[in-house]
Amino acid sequence: MILSKPSLMSEHSYTLTGIDDERLQASLSVELLEEGVELVHLRLQASSPLTPPVIRLEWKLPIVDVQGVWQPNGYRNRGLAPDWTGGYRSQLTNSAPVVCLFSGSGSNKLTFAFSDTLNAVTCKAGVHEETADFYCSVTLFEALSAPLDRYEATLRVDTRAGAYYSSLEGVSEWWSSMPGMTPMPVPEPARQPMYSTWYSFHQELEPGEIEEQCRLAKAMGCEAVIVDDGWQTANNARGYAYCGDWEVCTDKMPDMKAHVERVHQLGMKYMLWYSVPYVGKHSKAWTRFRDRMLYTVEERGWGVVDPRYPEVRSYLIGIYERAMLEWGLDGFKLDFIDSFNAPADNKQAYGPGMDYVSVPEAVDRLMSDIAGRLRDLNPDVLLEFRQSYVGPYMRKYGNMFRAADCPNDAVENRVRTIDIRLLAGSTAAHADMLMWHPAEPPESAALQLINVLFAVPQLSVRLERLPEKHAEMVRYWLRFWKENRSLLLDGSLEPHHPELLYPLVTASNEDKLIAVAYSRTVMELQQRKLPDTVMFVNGTRNEGIYADFGGSSGRWRMEVRDCMGYVVEEVELLLVAGLWLWNVPPAGTLILNRMK
Repeated sequence: MILSKPSLMSEHSYTLTGIDDERLQASLSVELLEEGVELVHLRLQASSPLTPPVIRLEWKLPIVDVQGVWQPNGYRNRGLAPDWTGGYRSQLTNSAPVVCLFSGSGSNKLTFAFSDTLNAVTCKAGVHEETADFYCSVTLFEALSAPLDRYEATLRVDTRAGAYYSSLEGVSEWWSSMPGMTPMPVPEPARQPMYSTWYSFHQELEPGEIEEQCRLAKAMGCEAVIVDDGWQTANNARGYAYCGDWEVCTDKMPDMKAHVERVHQLGMKYMLWYSVPYVGKHSKAWTRFRDRMLYTVEERGWGVVDPRYPEVRSYLIGIYERAMLEWGLDGFKLDFIDSFNAPADNKQAYGPGMDYVSVPEAVDRLMSDIAGRLRDLNPDVLLEFRQSYVGPYMRKYGNMFRAADCPNDAVENRVRTIDIRLLAGSTAAHADMLMWHPAEPPESAALQLINVLFAVPQLSVRLERLPEKHAEMVRYWLRFWKENRSLLLDGSLEPHHPELLYPLVTASNEDKLIAVAYSRTVMELQQRKLPDTVMFVNGTRNEGIYADFGGSSGRWRMEVRDCMGYVVEEVELLLVAGLWLWNVPPAGTLILNRMK
């Protein structure tokens, strides 16, 4: 056990436990970066390489004015957990080692993050019932690790009283500034609406029908198509027992290259889906790689290949290179990277033919080589990953992060896209594919789009089957999104009340502010200077939205639009301090422009 004396201005005492091997020396030091931000440096040194024991870095925090906990995989659970629960596990291909405790007003109380985002790390902020303290910790080496003789990592602790989302932005910038962690460039098409075949077609793919959807989607404002699972197999059972060869099923796609070219002629980029780690028992690749698996899912008929073998990595990289060259692809949806995990028995024996002991290190090599080789062919290649593998390491390999599957669930899509945005920096955050029943009222269908305004939308409905009012609604909201894209994606993002699933979200810059109310809440604008254009979006099925203004703001021209973009009211008004009720229809928009 090692006790570290904090710097004079530190609020915490840090304890390191688990160092019981006399061959392993450990030290902690605390560096005050600025008032309220400190770095705790951990160093391990061994006389010769050894498998490190499980070690834990611990400290305490009194629970004072803490409303909830934010962590990357929280989804709808923002509640405080007791200290006897398991904590939040992360590694290269899952989540990220960061936890934020926030107050009832959304102020940061404690945000801590760990620099090792490659290996398995468990972060915990648990309620100690006897004392009403948070027992905080970071646990290392619970997963089998390669022998090491040196290890260095840093805990970043932020107790500044700013907005919780500003603290998380600081963590994201800290990670991306580390050597070897530069995020992949984001080409312009990654920031444009897309059409996906998954919910609309599943595996029942036919080139002519895809091309027709592309024609319709392009007219509505989409700029790319993602063709999902099904192109590689005649089996439509939605499993992965036939994956691994990645040859076109000619019964479905007689001429893939010509099909891609026809989509290009429509002005659309073309992306293709692959399940990266899966090799099925019905593939030719199974015979080749059956003895090079991390583990197999026997009851489902497929396995997860072991990337520690160079021939496995070479095989996978070659698949994507050939597809891009032969078919003219613009990008890839690389799925199930989070399946590169240790076997259930946690045994990852190093064997003949491997060039890595560590699975995370091998995955890093695989994904780095994929991204590098594809960017050599096309510097603007599009690479999409899906929650929860959207952590800081994944920003090196991909430029599109999509919300995990939440079909027809607008609220979940909102929560997941905002969660991605809070750590993703410049990487394009994409909504899960949007779908809804054609019998929905257009105001309800519009909520699918409104709930993901702060991310890049992906459509996945059969566009020719949409009722005309739905089609008008989609055209309006995609036009609204594209006209305000730079603000929605790059403006100052303020997602309020994460414990209530972000009922109010704003984005602003010097010229414009957009605020979206997702519940019957008040848009509080008393403390800010209003830009010349202010837009309020009613993200509910209720009539009307509330806004509370500060001082007199002069004369404004007001325009109210319904969910399809039709103007229902225009008026000039004097905007004065106080609480206003605006008669904005469900899923409608209010636009205020300052009069000169």
